[in-house]
Amino acid sequence: MTKTVYELNGIVVFLSLVGVSCSLELRNVTECENTRSSNQSEPKTSFATLKEWESALIIAVGFGGFALLLSLGHFLLRKYIFHDEDRVDTAFDAGGNVTIALIAVSAASQTFWPADLLQSATIATKYGLAGSFWYAVGVVTNVILFPLLSVHFKTRAPGAKTFLQVIYARFGSSAHIVSTFFALVTNMVILTCLILAGTATFTSTAQSMSTELAILLIAFIFGSFSLVGGLGATFYVSYFNTALIYIMLLVITSTVFYLHPEDSIGSLERLHGQLTCVLGPDGNEQRSLLTFRSTGAVIFGVIGIFLASSVTFCDQASWQMRIAAKPLQGVIGFLIAGFIWFIIPLILATTTSMLFHSLSLENGADILTAAQVDEGIVPPAVLHSVMGVWGEVMILSMVCMALMSTGSGEVMAVASIIIYDIYQTYINPFKKDHNIDLCPLCDKPYAQPESPESSVECKCVIPNLCAGCRDDDIMIRESSDSIPHMYGCQTHGKYRQYQDILRRYKTWAILVVTILIVPMGMVIKKTTIDLNWAFQTGTVSSICCFPTVVLSVLWSKTSGAGVIAGNALGLILGWLTMLVTASTYPEGLSTVDNFLKNTVQENSVLVGCCVSFGVSLITCVLISLVTNWRQTQQEAEDVWKLTLAIDNPMYPWTELYKRQLKASEIEFKHRPSFKQMHYMFTKARNTAYAGCSIVLLIILVIIPGSLASFPTMDYSSFYNWITFTHVYLFIMSFFVVLGPPVQEVVKVLRHRKFTLKSKQDLVE
Repeated sequence: MTKTVYELNGIVVFLSLVGVSCSLELRNVTECENTRSSNQSEPKTSFATLKEWESALIIAVGFGGFALLLSLGHFLLRKYIFHDEDRVDTAFDAGGNVTIALIAVSAASQTFWPADLLQSATIATKYGLAGSFWYAVGVVTNVILFPLLSVHFKTRAPGAKTFLQVIYARFGSSAHIVSTFFALVTNMVILTCLILAGTATFTSTAQSMSTELAILLIAFIFGSFSLVGGLGATFYVSYFNTALIYIMLLVITSTVFYLHPEDSIGSLERLHGQLTCVLGPDGNEQRSLLTFRSTGAVIFGVIGIFLASSVTFCDQASWQMRIAAKPLQGVIGFLIAGFIWFIIPLILATTTSMLFHSLSLENGADILTAAQVDEGIVPPAVLHSVMGVWGEVMILSMVCMALMSTGSGEVMAVASIIIYDIYQTYINPFKKDHNIDLCPLCDKPYAQPESPESSVECKCVIPNLCAGCRDDDIMIRESSDSIPHMYGCQTHGKYRQYQDILRRYKTWAILVVTILIVPMGMVIKKTTIDLNWAFQTGTVSSICCFPTVVLSVLWSKTSGAGVIAGNALGLILGWLTMLVTASTYPEGLSTVDNFLKNTVQENSVLVGCCVSFGVSLITCVLISLVTNWRQTQQEAEDVWKLTLAIDNPMYPWTELYKRQLKASEIEFKHRPSFKQMHYMFTKARNTAYAGCSIVLLIILVIIPGSLASFPTMDYSSFYNWITFTHVYLFIMSFFVVLGPPVQEVVKVLRHRKFTLKSKQDLVE
């Protein structure tokens, strides 16, 4: 594998800076020296036994084909059960009512990058048990924190499909264009990482696979099923991917630890004895790999939290998952997603790193070079040694599934920005400079809460209750013409034609983004862009957008000038301080090679990120306070009135929440006020606060504090920890495999029952 592949989170640079080595170094004890084999062999240079056509068949037919079938199934459900396949919004929010279990597994799958499979094992190999734990903590913290933001987003802008729509509604085009630029930069950084990771994985696990074929396969698995089923298909495929990853982890765990004689490689007693003999890094307590008192692992976890934030809160792919769920379901689903994601790198990294040291002891020398360990080859090498070709197939499959979920999400994210924030906003809006107090369908004013009923007020009904729309639906079913159709409904006809145009451009947007992945990948490979440099500098470039996005969603006093200035100054000063810090290293920025090397040194990136984030936050807050210092309560409510007005007039968000509105006994004329929405989602908000606090307390304080109470783990403690992770895996596997399909079936049956009852009521 090429070295650029799995340096995704700056791991190789960080490890080289702190001087961590993975060479086989034993304690000077007779028992330990006796464990070393006298038959030493050289590290292997390649573990690939799959042929090119075999890998292509697994990727294209096995995963791409099955994903297309799932996408087709989702499309048929939306068409014949939910009857909303013709809505452009459905492609980007999956109907806006995704079940808790499906949200949970999909969010976990979207967060799961190829590096999580491979580099987590590198960290565990370097630092021992603490490495795999803090790697998982570093990423999962952001998964747990996001529900706090998403519940406020859904309360303030339930009709929005992108986080950029909120910025446009509040601040207008200037701040919106700046934020759109940063959002697309974030998407490009992530796609670049995925392309490089995918091509190197495919070319290294398959004999003689060309880079060009690998890029074509990546484009195929990224965009093929998104064209058919939209975001909903991504949910279904993400479930399929997560379930398969869990099944494979069960197979690996069972094969290694349970389906073996007591004295084989998977014996916990034997592994504990072998790990006791191997010397860990200086930052570990007693230089042991069996300790959770590891300075290096904790520092890496903190850096991981910071880096993960930069590609989470500014990424539309992260937001669209949250947008697709109602607030309470979303909060619960994302909290569960944190638990689902947490065990995947933890169990795989712990297992493969322990086996790596065991195999190295039996070999008499490391089975991989230090460079190969840094490249992330520990899992495929270990599974190849233990399980043969099936180990390779499993790693290739898991990497493919990680690429499918994350890559398809990025394709849908870019397409949604193109449709909602570029085409619909600037190129072809339905009505330019529209007044939010007027209905875009009839141009009459909406009914106001305190005003008496008037004959000039909007009387438009939703299409389900419109006789003209029912006639148009009959015409469409009997017609063989493609869209756009000519609608006869005087109320909704023009807007339905506009929606058809958006649907058509939605398809083209997904197709174009998918196709552009191919030349983008070719250019990246030809220019030999270093993934580590692209990701690290991309973090400095995008982290300045994080505070402005959060403040735009949470704080009514945020101003457009504050957003623009925060983003601009954060970017400029972040890069400036990164370059100044890089210039202090030997050779400075004198040559291109020195520039690329020193700008991604640990201190350079850390200082750049801190300055970019801090300057953006302080600038945005100060300018916003100066602009809106004397904001009244009514003015604050008027701000959120702008975001509540983000809506589809044919399918208003009040229809999606009508059961909750009725249950909360909220009376309104056109749409609820901000106070009413705030009251209605009090339960979801409190659940987010309590759930996030409890989970963060568990993973950041209770578990590490309990584990760190042991200087080093004796056999009993080691056995209990490994057994705990295995029980955790089995419990979560049961939920992941069975939870989503059961809830989906129940939802479909309930909706069908509700639809039949509604039709019967109309007839009567």
